[in-house]
Parts: sequence; C-alpha cells; structure tokens
Amino acid sequence: MTTYDVLGRAYSARRRSDPRIAAAIRGALGSTASVLNVGAGPGSYEPTDRAVIALEPSRVMIAQRPPGAAPAVCGVAEHLPFRDAQFDAVLGILTLHHWTDQRRGLRECRRVARDRVVLLTWDPTCNDYWFIREYFPEFQDLDLSRFATFVELSAIMGPIEVHDVLIPADCTDGFLGAYWRRPEAYLDAVVRSGISSFHGVRDDDPRLARLRRDVESGAWAERHADLLARTTFDIGYRIVVALAPTKRTD
Repeated sequence: MTTYDVLGRAYSARRRSDPRIAAAIRGALGSTASVLNVGAGPGSYEPTDRAVIALEPSRVMIAQRPPGAAPAVCGVAEHLPFRDAQFDAVLGILTLHHWTDQRRGLRECRRVARDRVVLLTWDPTCNDYWFIREYFPEFQDLDLSRFATFVELSAIMGPIEVHDVLIPADCTDGFLGAYWRRPEAYLDAVVRSGISSFHGVRDDDPRLARLRRDVESGAWAERHADLLARTTFDIGYRIVVALAPTKRTD
C-alpha cells in the first residue's frame, strides 16, 4: 500500500491545477510532443495539447483520474516500464519526496527522456515559511530529509535550470504552501487530508488549536499584516529542468 492509498481518497477534491503554475510548467516543457507524467496522481498539470502517459503507484489515485484523462500505468519511478528515450519529456509534480530511491528514479527519468526532465519541487534550504516556523517546525526536518537539494539533483542529472514559482494568494491547488495567506484553511480536515505532511497529525493536535485561536483572535493577521498586502509569495517552490546532453548549450 502506498502513502496515497491512504491520503489520496479525497485527493482530487483539493489538488487541482492552478492555471498560473500550469502555465509555468507548460513553458518549461517547451515544444515537446510526448510526455511521461511520473507520480501523476489524478492528473493535475498534465498538458492537454500533447501525447501523455501517466505513471502512478497508487490505484486509489488512478481511480480518481477523470474521464478523458491520459492513460495511466501503475508503477514506480525507480522501475519505469518504458524503453530508452521513449518520451520527449518526463514530468514530475511534487512527487520526488515520495520516491523510495530518488537517485535511481531520477536516472530512470533521464533514461526514458529524449529532450528533458521537468520537475516541480521544493527547495529544502528555504526554511522561513510562517506555518512551519510557528506551528509545525518538525515539517522542516522531515522535508530536509525528503527533498533533494539542487546540488544533489545536478549531480544525478547533470546541469539544471532552476525557475522560481511564485504562489498566488488564491492558489487553486492544495499543496502545503498554497494557503500562505489563508491560514484558516489548515483548520479544515479535508484540506489537510490532501497534504502528505499532515499524515499522522490528529484533528485535535494542540498546534492546530493554537492556530485556530490565533486566527479567531486576529493575532495571526496582526503578526502577518505584510502578507495580507501581497498577491504572490515565494515559499521555495521551484521548477527544475534538466536537458538531455544533446539539447544543452553549455
């Protein structure tokens, strides 16, 4: 049973493509015509203007893929059941931290990609998100152990391009940092059910109770008045592009 066989039962209700992030991902994919989406889940951010195959280890997640979605194969990144250079691009959306062997999975992605590997990931050196700092600091330690640094990614895949992803205040996706200006969302059990960091956090956790008090009393808004004036925020989400050797200009 994969993590998302448990966490993914209502995943598609909260994890929907944000159009601004989707546009950045399309730009990173360039003119590639065929895409393998690794760790695809229910299909968020899959481009609709090119041939896509999805790969996902959780049958619970595959079952939530909508009618008309790209065909899905049940499998893992570490053992891609595809031939060398079968796809123009390999895409991975916030999936690296769920792989059991990132080095092997990334090498597999490079093996089956003719042109490029595109990853939406998080920079583990970014450590100042208010929610983590003030309420769940152990999330930082967890993510430091799960997210590869850019030095590590480059060591495995060769030279990479790294692009900042600013998160809009009204982000329609439901990943951890999407609610940076909407703290009350973290009090919703359905929201938390779509965020893997909350796996094992009980609804009656005292830190959630403290957040509720801070939101209801206005203490959070007073402490973070600067955020309320912002429309986008850099929390450390990044798009990483690794071009095939024949595509590099260096």
